[in-house]
Amino acid sequence: MNLSKKDTGKYVTILSLYLAQSIPMSFFSTVVPVIMRMEKYSLVSIGLLQLIKLPWILKFLWAPIVDRTSSSTRQYRKWILYSELFYALIILCIGFFNLKSDFTTIVALVLIAITASATQDIATDAYAILSLKKRNRSLGGSMQSAGTFAGTLVGSGLLLMAYTHFGWNSLIFGLAGFVLIAIVPILLRRSEEPYDLQETKKVSFFEFISFFRQKGIVKHTLILLFFYSGLIGILTMLKPYLVDLGYSMKQIGFMSGIVGTAAGVLMSLPAGFIIRKMGFSKAIYLFAAINLIAAYYFHFIGYTGTSMLKIYIGIALLWMAYAMSSVFIYTIAMQKVRKGREGSDFTTQIVITHLSSMIIAILSGKIADYAGYNGLFITEVLLCLFVLMALPLLFNSKNYQ
Repeated sequence: MNLSKKDTGKYVTILSLYLAQSIPMSFFSTVVPVIMRMEKYSLVSIGLLQLIKLPWILKFLWAPIVDRTSSSTRQYRKWILYSELFYALIILCIGFFNLKSDFTTIVALVLIAITASATQDIATDAYAILSLKKRNRSLGGSMQSAGTFAGTLVGSGLLLMAYTHFGWNSLIFGLAGFVLIAIVPILLRRSEEPYDLQETKKVSFFEFISFFRQKGIVKHTLILLFFYSGLIGILTMLKPYLVDLGYSMKQIGFMSGIVGTAAGVLMSLPAGFIIRKMGFSKAIYLFAAINLIAAYYFHFIGYTGTSMLKIYIGIALLWMAYAMSSVFIYTIAMQKVRKGREGSDFTTQIVITHLSSMIIAILSGKIADYAGYNGLFITEVLLCLFVLMALPLLFNSKNYQ
C-alpha cells in the first residue's frame, strides 16, 4: 500500500509520541528496580516503586477533562505539548537527586511525571483517532504497538546497559532530552479540521459509566478482557521460567528484553496491514489462532524438552503474537469511541485490558506454583481455545464499521 507524504507524517508523529511516553515509563518501572537492588535496597522499597503505574490505571478519571476542553486536534495538540514539556521538566528535576539519599523524593517526582505522561497518552489517543480515517486506524494501532514495544526494548534493555557506562544523573538527563526531541514531529504539524464543539461541551466527568450503556458493549468488553488472556500468563512467568531452566540474568535480559520485544516491534506494522487487507472479521480469527499456536508451543516444549533454539523460537513467537493482538485491540478500540469522547472512551477500553492483564498475571503465579509451568501452559492453551470458540458469539464486524 502506498502512503502519501501527509499520511506518513501522521504515522511518524504518532510513533514518536508513543515512544516518548513508553521509554521513560519502561525505564522507571523495570530498570530502576534492578538498579535499586544493585544498591542493596530492600524488596519492600522496590515494591513501592510499582505505585508509579497507578496513573495509567486511574487515568480514565481525568480523561473527560481532556475531551471536555478540546474541540479540535489543535487543542488535543496543546494538551500533548504541555503534558510532554511538563513530563520532560520533572524527569530533568529527578536527575538532580541521588537515588541513595533521595529515594522518597524521586518516587514522588516519578509519580508526578508518569501522571503527566498518562495525560499525554489520553490526548495522543484522541489525536490519533481524529487524525486518521477509519480505514487507516489499523496502521495507527501499529504505530501505538510499535512505539510501546520499541520503548520497552530501549527503556528496559539498552538503558540498563547504558547505566553502567553513564550513571544515574547523566542517564536521567538524557531521558529528559529524548522526551523533548520526541515532540518535534508534532511541533512541525498544524491542526486539522475541528469536530462539533457542541458535542464536546456535553462530555460528562463520568463518561466511563455511560460508555458501558451502549448497545452491544458487553460483548465488546468481553473481547477486551479475554482476547490475549492466553498469552499474558506466559509473558508474566517467562522470566521465572527461564531462571528455573538455568539461564543467567544476562541471557534472560537479552532473550526477553531484546529478542522478544524486537519481535514485537517487527510484527506490529504487518499486523496493521493485515487488518486493513483482510478486514476485522477474518483478522480476528487469524490472530486468535496465532495466540493459540504460541501458547501451545510452550506446552509442547514443556513435555518434549527444551533447548536454547526452542526457547528463542518460543519467545519470538510469544511476543509476535502479543504484538499482533495488541494492534487488533487498539484498532477495534479506536472504532468504538464516540464523537467528542475519543480520549475518554479509548482510555476506558485500554484500562479494561490493563486490569484484565493484572488479574491474569496474579493468577498465573498461583497456577504455576500449584500446577507447575506445564500446568500454567495448558491453562493458557485452554484460554486461547475458549476465545477462539467464543468469537462467533462475541464478534460482529458490523459493530466496528
